[in-house]
Amino acid sequence: MTAISKDFCPSHIVLCGGIGGAKLALGLKSCLGSEQLMVVGNVGDDFEHWGFKISPDLDTLVYTLSGVSNQEFGWGRNGETWTVLEEVSRLGGDDWFRLGDRDLAVHIERSTRLDQGETLSKVTQDLCKAFGLDYCILPPTDDRVRTIVETNVGIMEFQEYFVRNQCDPVVTDLRYEGAEKSRLLPDISSALLNPDLQSVIISPSNPFLSIAPILAIPDFQKQLANCRAPRVAVSPMVGARAFKGPTAKIMGELGYEISSFTVASYYSSNLIDGIIIDTDDADLVPRIEKLGIRTYVTDTLMNSFDEKKRLAAEAIQFAESLGE
Repeated sequence: MTAISKDFCPSHIVLCGGIGGAKLALGLKSCLGSEQLMVVGNVGDDFEHWGFKISPDLDTLVYTLSGVSNQEFGWGRNGETWTVLEEVSRLGGDDWFRLGDRDLAVHIERSTRLDQGETLSKVTQDLCKAFGLDYCILPPTDDRVRTIVETNVGIMEFQEYFVRNQCDPVVTDLRYEGAEKSRLLPDISSALLNPDLQSVIISPSNPFLSIAPILAIPDFQKQLANCRAPRVAVSPMVGARAFKGPTAKIMGELGYEISSFTVASYYSSNLIDGIIIDTDDADLVPRIEKLGIRTYVTDTLMNSFDEKKRLAAEAIQFAESLGE
């Protein structure tokens, strides 16, 4: 069980991956109080390295929302040092995944507590408190879910594909190991069933790598499909380009059209009622709306804090309009 108060009934839920999702989550934090927002983070990227249990997307959310993230990279800690990494490299150890000293302390604490039998959700909530963050950030499940990438040069776990191989191999398929048997957190289930829920927002994270592992949990997908609150996605695409990462590359390699139309059709009208797309993609509106999905066209780039806040406010307003 999580450490959330039984009285916590958020009015908005946002699904997030790492950097792109954290940007929108930060914007939503500026618009909503801590009692109004639940952030559900991807755990398909989680893995073990140097013997520690690492949750990159959950940590990016915690660091970003608490104001300690590295603004240059979008991941990791501000004012980070690299003494341990440099020494591991000197000793001939694996140095392909960059763990800073402060970041490593978080992984040590998480690993110690998980090894003692605590749940990932409880540890994540306690980390939020340790960083002075009173917002609710949760994994979708306390069970093990891992994104497996099938490529032209073999099968890889996500971090091996994403970091070690720099997304270079051609992706031929994706699967989410453990998702089918995983159990949705009761707190998230209650929030999705809450009649006062006002929106579920899918952040502009990679649909295949960041959001799909959450949606692959059967109870989550079922409850989202039956959710009475408006469900809105924010496309990570601007034309044939993605905000960040290999979204466009993977779309093409899997045989999809590289556009926001693919994002809308991937989620489908079964899971979303509306989608926010960039002004560069206004010509896609008729095609998307033929899918039974409403559209909202705006500037979706979030390079500044004001842009994050504006887009978050527009996402909330768009969801409200769909519920009228």
